[in-house]
Amino acid sequence: MLLLATLYIALSFGALAALATMILRIGALLGECPQSKQTAHAAAVTIATGFAAIGAGGVILIGAALPILEQAPLVGFLGALGFAALCLGLGFTQAVGTLRALMQDAQAKVAVPAQA
Repeated sequence: MLLLATLYIALSFGALAALATMILRIGALLGECPQSKQTAHAAAVTIATGFAAIGAGGVILIGAALPILEQAPLVGFLGALGFAALCLGLGFTQAVGTLRALMQDAQAKVAVPAQA
């Protein structure tokens, strides 16, 4: 059981780190525009840290259920890992949607004074 718990922690926190890094990279790519560079970087860092904090809490809470499923350790491991991946994926989708919305707002604010 200890091996499966360690493997769960390594895989789920690895996925969390990979997704948070992807949010930062998406923000860096969106920040290539000189007009919205500061907004993109600030938003990406803020969203990535929030995602990492909430995701770490979720991973820990899901991992806390592993000892409850001691009678079927492999089933508990696979269920916990799948549920963690699902939750992290949904959180990632929300985070990228928020980043996209912030960038659209920033571009709209830049476009309005240019038209006036």
